[in-house]
Amino acid sequence: MPAWSDLASDVLEHITSFLALTDQHRFSAVCHNWRSIAKRKRHPPAPQLPWLVLGEDQKTKKLNFFNLSEQRLYSIDIPELYGHHIVSSSYGWLFTIDERVNGYLLNPFTRERFELPPFPSFFDDMTMTLNADEAVIESNGKCFTLTFQELQTTIVSKAILSHDPKENPDFTVIIMFGEVARPAIWRPCDTGWAIIDCPYPLSDVIWFEGKLYIYSFDVMFAVDVVGSNPKATKISTLVSGIFVPFWLYLVDFKGKLLLVERFGERLCRKSFVVSRVNLKEGALDGLDSVDNLALFVGNSSPLVVDPSGFPGCIPNGIYFTGVYSSLNRADDFGVYHVVEKTVKPFCPVNDVVSPREIKLVWFTPNLS
Repeated sequence: MPAWSDLASDVLEHITSFLALTDQHRFSAVCHNWRSIAKRKRHPPAPQLPWLVLGEDQKTKKLNFFNLSEQRLYSIDIPELYGHHIVSSSYGWLFTIDERVNGYLLNPFTRERFELPPFPSFFDDMTMTLNADEAVIESNGKCFTLTFQELQTTIVSKAILSHDPKENPDFTVIIMFGEVARPAIWRPCDTGWAIIDCPYPLSDVIWFEGKLYIYSFDVMFAVDVVGSNPKATKISTLVSGIFVPFWLYLVDFKGKLLLVERFGERLCRKSFVVSRVNLKEGALDGLDSVDNLALFVGNSSPLVVDPSGFPGCIPNGIYFTGVYSSLNRADDFGVYHVVEKTVKPFCPVNDVVSPREIKLVWFTPNLS
């Protein structure tokens, strides 16, 4: 009987196609032969639940991740992200801001990176000057200062991608920037950010069926991103109810556009309302379930997962994280069951709560 290390290469490569990222790493540690097979990367890691980015360890500078499938913490040394604030994730790329308020797109596992242009000013009549240790901001004849850490954690509230940059080099970065969450876009062919003219503050943005949609004050806008002056066109008014949600999210749900509204701040009082958006009629159709799938919402691009292949993942569950760069409380993340209308933590509280200001960011590793 041959030893495990002597198994045929095609058999070992086939085995790797069933392994998630962490299991592929363990596979490579078995012996020299298996490691050489793993390095070929003939198969991408098997599908897995999203990870949660927890921010940088203050002592080691390593980036902390929580693997939801394994219910386990991982600390990964990524020097390119030392001192960075993690804003969002999309297609396995992290949108980050360094200590001098420079923006980047980075794939933490392939280390590929895009340097983004300087961010636009919060308002049209505002100027911002970066000194050695602070930012000086002038607006309407008034002047005030912000530390770089304050600016680093507030200048951009969310960022998403239109496509995976590895699959489509003609991708678009969409950000919600400033305290009023104004929209702007950037493409690799651009020299700077193009601000989208529309009412703000924004509630959310999404790239859906090849178009950019913006939701603000119950109004849905479609944006023509071609050219240097993107324009937002009102397409419908959506009135969901008499109560104002604490936050809301736009979700691409198997080719259908959903509006997910979050009510209540504390865990015991949180509830969600899910509606299908009818763009043509400007109507919201309430849903009693999400077809036994699971939604992951927060500051990143929303994710839809089939829980059937992942033990412990809750069907009809909405996995949510906090929406601000503020002190993460034990009641600012969890999973809401759409059918049973119950809410609970999705992991041990002590694994996630941080003593400093960070964002909890959903992230799907991408090794393509």
